[in-house]
Amino acid sequence: MNTPATHERLRFNMIEQQIRPWDVHDPLVLELLNTIRREDYVPAVHRALAFFDMELPLDHAAEPGQTMLAPKIEARTLNDLKVQPHESVLEIGTGSGFMAALLAGRAAKVLTLEIDARLAESAAKTLQRNGVTNVEVRHADGSKPLSSGPTFDVIVLSGSVARIPQGLLGSLNIGGRLSAIVGNEPMMRTHIVTRVSEGQWETTQPWDTVAPRLLNFPEPSPFNF
Repeated sequence: MNTPATHERLRFNMIEQQIRPWDVHDPLVLELLNTIRREDYVPAVHRALAFFDMELPLDHAAEPGQTMLAPKIEARTLNDLKVQPHESVLEIGTGSGFMAALLAGRAAKVLTLEIDARLAESAAKTLQRNGVTNVEVRHADGSKPLSSGPTFDVIVLSGSVARIPQGLLGSLNIGGRLSAIVGNEPMMRTHIVTRVSEGQWETTQPWDTVAPRLLNFPEPSPFNF
């Protein structure tokens, strides 16, 4: 029976058995995972699986294969980016809105782009229902060049790409960080790119994982023999 007490026990187990062992030690991140309830962002049919170490299908998606990322991936990303309360964030791939809610719990404001109109609408309603007021959900293709305008302190790609989107790097403020899961199955690697000066970026690759593709980002050409 899914009682509030059961959910709290499952949430505790998710944090202590899945997330903390993945080198997520920032107490502010761990507290966010306690207070922002993942089950509130999971499609109702899959809610019983909200606390498990797995991707979950997004029922409102027009394209097959769109999922919520596993909770440990979202938590480790947030942990490693060290988002500060004054910072602005761009997320590409809103999905359910859960990662946007986590980012909003650390940042001043979040702009999240979702290519699927139905997912964008659903996520916006979910965020509003859960009292998240510093997120703007925008129906847009994040693979397209950003219009001239604001730059960001943090950019998060909530899904994988074949290579770092170079066009996004120019949208980072000095000191800004971009996180992306890069590569091809069976193994991908998280890249965190920091803009250290006007023309200089530094990249770390702290951990390996696998995540579904973000739509419309370039893929390498197949070999021709």
